[in-house]
Amino acid sequence: MIVDCHCHILPGLDDGAQTLEDSVFLAGKLVEWGYQRAICTSHSSFLYRNTPATVTAACVILRTELERRGIELELVPSMEYRLIPETWPVVKESHWLLPWEGNHILIELPIHDPAKIGDLIPLSEMRWLTDQGFQPVLAHPERYLYLREEEYQAFKDAGIQFQRNLGTLEGMYGEASASGRKPWMPKGCMNG
Repeated sequence: MIVDCHCHILPGLDDGAQTLEDSVFLAGKLVEWGYQRAICTSHSSFLYRNTPATVTAACVILRTELERRGIELELVPSMEYRLIPETWPVVKESHWLLPWEGNHILIELPIHDPAKIGDLIPLSEMRWLTDQGFQPVLAHPERYLYLREEEYQAFKDAGIQFQRNLGTLEGMYGEASASGRKPWMPKGCMNG
C-alpha cells in the first residue's frame, strides 16, 4: 500500500487545501499517482490551532465527498505538531495527540527561527512522546538548516524516525539532500 504520511489535504484547516474542491482535486491526484491512503496531518501550531475534533470532523466531510464522487482514497485523521512553547504544552495538557498507524506522531520544529523553540528541548519532548508509547516522526528534517549533525544523530539514537518531503528527492533543498549525502540523512527515511 502506498501511503502519504504527511498531507495537508483537509479543507480550510491550515496552509494546505483551502476549499472542499481543492481537497477533492488533491485526493484525485494522489489516487492518480498510486496512493491508497493519506494521513491527514493538519498543522497544530500557533497560527493553526486545530484539535483532534476539528481534524476528525474535516476528515469525515472530505471522506463523504470522496465516496460520493467515487474517489477511493482512505483518509486517516492526524496532526502535525509544532514543538513551540505557544502550543505544545497545551497539546500535552489537553491530550490532543492524534496518532496514525497506532502510535505515530508527526512533529516539526520551527523552520526559520530556532529561537521559537524557547525553553523546549526538542529531544526531551520527543523522549516524552516515546515514554508515552508513541513513535515520534520528525517532519522534513532537511528543512532545519540550523540543526547540527550531532543533534540529528541524537534524534536518530533516541529512536526518532525521519520523514523527508518528496520534493527533497527531486532537489528542492539541494543535491546533497536529494542524494541522501547529508550526514544527518539516515537511509530508509519515510517520504511523504
